[in-house]
Amino acid sequence: MPSRPNRAPAPLKTARRSLAPPRRRTQAERTAETRLRILKAAANLIRRRGYARFRTAEVAAEAGVSRGAQLHHFPTKDSLVVATLEYVFEQAQILSRRRAAAVNRPRDLTEAVIADAREFFFSEHFMVAIDIVLSTSTDQAVRKQILDISRKARRPVEAAWAEALVAGGVPAAVAADIVALTLGVVRGMALRTLWDNDPKWFDHLFGLWRQMIRIFIEAEQKRGRLR
Repeated sequence: MPSRPNRAPAPLKTARRSLAPPRRRTQAERTAETRLRILKAAANLIRRRGYARFRTAEVAAEAGVSRGAQLHHFPTKDSLVVATLEYVFEQAQILSRRRAAAVNRPRDLTEAVIADAREFFFSEHFMVAIDIVLSTSTDQAVRKQILDISRKARRPVEAAWAEALVAGGVPAAVAADIVALTLGVVRGMALRTLWDNDPKWFDHLFGLWRQMIRIFIEAEQKRGRLR
């Protein structure tokens, strides 16, 4: 039988893809990105070095932007520090509210509140805020901005944890009070680190505080005052 002539395989047809050029960012998007990079860089420097050693001249290099771009967004140290703390407090608020919403009735809800509060109040950024507010050289307007930022960021956190406590079985009549007192205790211990930092002792005190809350709730429930 005559052999079939060798035929070259037909070339594979490649699907043509229309490669659309990437969308160009708007000026507003580029501006927002630069501003965010500066704020993140400032936050990192403050966390690593503390407020006393924080130098705005180093922020541009950390952010990878020009000094002119930094000064365009934040012409003074005060404006940069205030904006940085506002950014950090907002991020902390978002994280805290997510934690409160994600709590699935753990064995001890108060422990979850304490853990979240410790992460915030024991942070370098909170200490920077305290340093600014208490500084005698700080402008009154700057102090007011920091206090307003703190109130705006922390009140929703308190409300979120109070709701989590109620969902976890804590009577609504005392949930908000328990959260407020718990945050006050943690905040006080955080300030105590300025002259006496003893994490193991703090663990003991926070454990004692959890027991006190549990005993209080149980006693009030037996009296019939909490339902």
